[in-house]
Amino acid sequence: MTTALLVLSFEGLPLTAGHDTLFMCDTLCCANTHACCPALIADGPRGVRPVVVCTLYYNWSYVGPDGEEHWHKHYPFCGGIFQSPIDIHNDILQYDSTLLPIELVGYNLSLTEQFIISNNGHSLKMSLPPTMYISSLPFRYTAAQLHLHWGNRHHPEGSEHSVNGKRYAAELHIVHYNSDKYPDVATAMDKADGLAVLGILIELGSFHPSFENIFCQFANVRYKDQTIPVTGFNVRDLLPERLDEYYRYEGSLTTPPCYPSVLWTVFRNPVQLAHTQLVALETALYCTQENDPSPLEMTDNYRQPQEFDERRVRVSFRQGVVLSVVLASILGVLVIIAVACCLIRKKLRGKKEDDVNKAVVYKPALDKEEDISNV
Repeated sequence: MTTALLVLSFEGLPLTAGHDTLFMCDTLCCANTHACCPALIADGPRGVRPVVVCTLYYNWSYVGPDGEEHWHKHYPFCGGIFQSPIDIHNDILQYDSTLLPIELVGYNLSLTEQFIISNNGHSLKMSLPPTMYISSLPFRYTAAQLHLHWGNRHHPEGSEHSVNGKRYAAELHIVHYNSDKYPDVATAMDKADGLAVLGILIELGSFHPSFENIFCQFANVRYKDQTIPVTGFNVRDLLPERLDEYYRYEGSLTTPPCYPSVLWTVFRNPVQLAHTQLVALETALYCTQENDPSPLEMTDNYRQPQEFDERRVRVSFRQGVVLSVVLASILGVLVIIAVACCLIRKKLRGKKEDDVNKAVVYKPALDKEEDISNV
């Protein structure tokens, strides 16, 4: 099934000027916007020609006929290179001393601010204000939204990234766009340097009060397209305590259209959720709308690990990264020493045998009668 995203703007005016309209429509309306949207066009600035941009979007899911193995049919980048997520394993890690601690600005949101939590049919999403940004990257990357990926109550391993084959219970993504070069996230999302995403791995453990700022709204966004305003809180509390230990690589969006436009920062240390919190996340939401006769639970909304091609994952920490290299080096040295010792022992044994042979004097045997006569 195909839908269309229609953007109606006006010539000569930037999208941020407040004259743009963004909405979903069917493909027929997209092809005949003047007939479908006369009121919107009439509301535009007098004498300014309307400009319509219409993009087709195909339905997708994680399983079934629209599942991830079919994404590439409508979204070619999903079958391309530099895709995410990946399994982060020792063989592809490379320590990089130039990687600085992540510096976040504006993450402690005021209680007077309001933001929108929504169910988009694929995940739970929360919009973020432009006052939040990452300041420690070459460009300023401004926050746009955060969302989660998780498994199900019977198989609670729903993180997208894995570490040495280990998948965590869930994963939080905080999406930022390059605001030094692009006016908004929609413009930036298909650019090579367009996005920067912080990945926070989540494991089963103790109760996390900060996540309740989001989870307490589950009942209000159970079904697709439902939204609810929420008051601000300290988003920094959703991240691990240490922001100086992380994995860094160039990858893609983990959902269609899978643009390879993401600078990924996956933190080494996970945060924890209590069992009750994780179960609530795995059972509270639906991919379908409220009036759908066949409701579908929102579970297992994670993409499988992708081929890593010939990329490298840079890491900001030494401990554990070079361990395998050190062990391999030590093992190599030990093998060399053992071989050398064997060769030395063999050589010494051969020399000793030569010395013994030289010390033995062989004399011809005397005749017995001669021996007696000489006495």
